[in-house]
Amino acid sequence: MAEQIHTEPVTYAAGNATLRGYLATDTAKHGKRPGVLVVHEWWGLNDYIRRRARMLAELGYTALAVDMYGDGEVADNPTDAGALMNAVLADRDAADGRFRATYELLRSQPSLDPDRIAAIGYCFGGAVVLHAARIGMPLRGVVSFHGALGSFHTPAPGSVKAKVLVCHGAGDSLVSAAEVAAFKAEMDQARADYRFVAYPNAMHGYTNPDADAAGKKFGFPIGYDAEADRRSWQDMTEFLARVFV
Repeated sequence: MAEQIHTEPVTYAAGNATLRGYLATDTAKHGKRPGVLVVHEWWGLNDYIRRRARMLAELGYTALAVDMYGDGEVADNPTDAGALMNAVLADRDAADGRFRATYELLRSQPSLDPDRIAAIGYCFGGAVVLHAARIGMPLRGVVSFHGALGSFHTPAPGSVKAKVLVCHGAGDSLVSAAEVAAFKAEMDQARADYRFVAYPNAMHGYTNPDADAAGKKFGFPIGYDAEADRRSWQDMTEFLARVFV
C-alpha cells in the first residue's frame, strides 16, 4: 500500500505568510474522494504529522497537513514551540486566514470531492479544528486528539455546521475537569452534533510515540498510550466514514 501513496510538499500563501504544507493521496484510487486537513501539535508540521497524513491517504482520503506557523517552522523545545504557538494565537484573523487558505488549497485538488472535507488536529491542532467548527466553517466533521478545549468564539445555537468528535485522555492533567464541563456546556448551548470520548488513564499527547521522551526531557505531564492511540484512530475512522456518507 505504501508505494501507492503519493506525497509532496506544497507551498502556498495566506496574507503575507508563505505556508509549506504536505499533501498525501492514494494514486491507485480513481475518482473524486473526501479530503482531510491535518493540523499539527505545537511542535509544528513535523514527521509525526506527515505520517498521520499518509495514514489518512491509506484510508482512501486526500490529506493535506496544514502549516499554521508559516515557512514550515518547527520547534524541538517548549520555549520555541510556545513562542510559535502564541504568535499564532495572538492574531486570530491571520490564524483563520491560514486555515482557510489550506482549506481552499485542498478543495482545489483534482482528486477531491470539494463538498466532503473534514479536519483533524492534535493538541494545538485540536484547538484549531474546534475553532473552525465554532466559527461555522463548511466542514463535514472535525476531530480533536488531546486538544485544548478553550474557546475563542462562542457559537450561536445552530451555527456549528460540522459534526464534532473529541478524543480526550482521561488522565490529561493539562485540560481541567472544569474546561471539559465548559466545553460540553458550550456545545450543548450551540446545539452541536458532538461526541466526547475520554480514554482511561491516557495523558496529554497520548497519540504521539515521541511523547514519552519529550515528557521526560522537559518535565511535562505527557505520554504515549498505545491502546488509546489505537482506539481513538478507530473512533476517528468510523466517524469520518459516517460524516462523508
